[in-house]
Formats: sequence, C-alpha cells, structure tokens
Amino acid sequence: MKNNVQLKNWLTNLNLKHPLLIAGPCSAETEEQVLKIAHDLKNSAVSIFRAGIWKPRTRPGGFEGVGAIGLKWLQKAKKETGLLMAVEVANANHVKLALEHDIDVLWIGARTTVNPFAVQEIADALHGTDKIVLLKNPVNPDLSLWIGGLERLCQAEIKNLGVIHRGFSTYEKTKYRNNPEWQIAIDLQNKFPDLPLICDPSHITGKRTMIQEVSQQALDLNYDGLIIETHIDPDNAWSDAAQQVTPSVLLQLFSELKVRNRTDDADDFNQRMNQLRTQIDDFDLKLIEILGRRMAIADQIGSLKKERNVAILQNKRWQELLDKMILDGDNKGLSQEFIIQLFKAIHQESITHQENVFKS
Repeated sequence: MKNNVQLKNWLTNLNLKHPLLIAGPCSAETEEQVLKIAHDLKNSAVSIFRAGIWKPRTRPGGFEGVGAIGLKWLQKAKKETGLLMAVEVANANHVKLALEHDIDVLWIGARTTVNPFAVQEIADALHGTDKIVLLKNPVNPDLSLWIGGLERLCQAEIKNLGVIHRGFSTYEKTKYRNNPEWQIAIDLQNKFPDLPLICDPSHITGKRTMIQEVSQQALDLNYDGLIIETHIDPDNAWSDAAQQVTPSVLLQLFSELKVRNRTDDADDFNQRMNQLRTQIDDFDLKLIEILGRRMAIADQIGSLKKERNVAILQNKRWQELLDKMILDGDNKGLSQEFIIQLFKAIHQESITHQENVFKS
C-alpha cells in the first residue's frame, strides 16, 4: 500500500450523507429491538445501520451475540427501512454468512486487527468484493499494525475501504474508556488522505455523556463520519449499556454538531485552525498528565531522601539533567532559553513537592 494510493471514494459513489452517520445497537438482541431501532432511524441523518451479531467479550460468561439468526433480522430491517446494514466479522465463516445475507458493510474489530492471521483470513474470504470493508484500529497504539491490516485488504483487491478510530487500550485509568490518541489517527489520515476515516466516540468514551464532545473533536479534525451505538433502552442493553444513546438523543446530538465546510478561503482557514488547535489541546492534556506522574515520582524520591536523611537539592544531578534536556531540546528545534525556563519551573515544583514530604 503505497503512500500515493488512490482508494475508491465509496462515500461519493454511494451518495451517502456527509458526515457519514452509522448507528444502531451494540448488540442485536431480538428481532423486535432491531426493527424498532431501525425504524426510529429511518429517514434521518443515519445512512448505515450497525448491529453486533457476534460479540467478542474480554472475559467468558458475557453475552457473545445472538449469532447468525440476527442476520435475518438485519435483512428484514433493510427491506423495511432501506438502510444499509453493517456487522462485525472476525473470521471467514462470519464473512461467508454476512455475504449470504447481503450485508452491505463489514467491519473488522480492534481485537481482530491485532492478529495478522485473522485479518488475512478475512481478506482472503472477501477477495475482490465490492462490499464496504472498515478496519478498526488495533487495541494497542500501533500505527504499523493498523496499516498492515489495510495492506492485506488492499492486496485482496478490496477497493471500498475505510477505517474506524475507536481509541486505544491503556493500563492506566483516564477519563476515556479507550484513549483516543488522536495523533495516531491523524498520522494515518495524513499518510492516506483518500481513505475514509470514521470516529467511534462510543468506544472511545465508554459513557454517553461524552459522545458529543468527542464527536465534535473528530469533525474538527476532518473525519468523514461517526459510528455511534444507539439503543431504544440503553440502560437495559445486553452489552455496553453505559455508552449507548437513544435514537432521539442521537439525532439531537448530531444536529448540534458543527460541520466544517470547505466553501471558501475563510472556511478553509477556520477548518485547518480548528484541526491544529484540537491537536494542541490533546497534547496539552497529555503534558499535564505526564507532569502529574512526574511529580508523583518526585514525592517518592522525597520520601526516600527523608528516610535516609539526604538533602533535597542535588546540584550535580540537576545540572546533568538540564544539560541533557538542552541538547535534546535543540534536536527538536526548541531554544535553549525555553528549555532552561521550562525545566527550572519543573525542577522548582519537584523541590516543592519534596519539601512538603519532608514537612509531613
């Protein structure tokens, strides 16, 4: 998959709305539930109806999907509403069944993307298909693994490709269910600008109250669409209840999002500026998080010094650190003056933390 690859723009060819909106329940639970949600989304901004038929669960014992019977429900929903249908596939048998039931969109989940053998199996089963195939980012923040999955699908002559950014797992707790790590998706977007990029705010946030915020961030970064989990009774959903919204909430949320158009120079400037500012906001939050962790280590150092009766200020260590940071900063295009000011402030905050430990 070369840098200058030109992928068929199925968003344009299928005359789908922009930004694309994919919605539906995390899991298909009953025929009645599927049809009710689909009809609630009919004649709306939603172009594609999604529903999980096979659900990979982190631990055994959870609801793992209704299986192939759910595909018949989707067939009926498609006939009654005209919406395109989308399901997740994790192996060649899933692909076979989905194609037999005329499913329009097949997505490969994050747990599957991490396994090149599984992705290759799916690619082989889909060889030459004109169906839309969407590849979610891998669970771990690995851009090469994500690109590798795309390359396998491209080699299988699948032209109607797109990607879904659903965030990345992390051991440390944050306000997100899966850290967005926007820069990884932006790097993919910059590398393949003709590749439709869709955001999954449901899985990034893990909570319905944050979906609008993350959806807006995605649109500000020029994403092509959103995939949002939608349920008629979210609190009683059989899977991922906390991150699903009702159809009415979804449509209200979507109507309030600001879509950045490219109609003239001013609009182009504002769109580019919003993209860059969103990236800066993301990095600033990471800086604060990293500094907080650094000071927590400074507290531990203070405790150790107090225990061993060692002085807080260690001039030799401080000067060695500053010299190293000045050199590293220069390699990154950062001025010596800036590095000195920045690390003096960090050093002073570290000393303050350790002094507080000594006083405790």
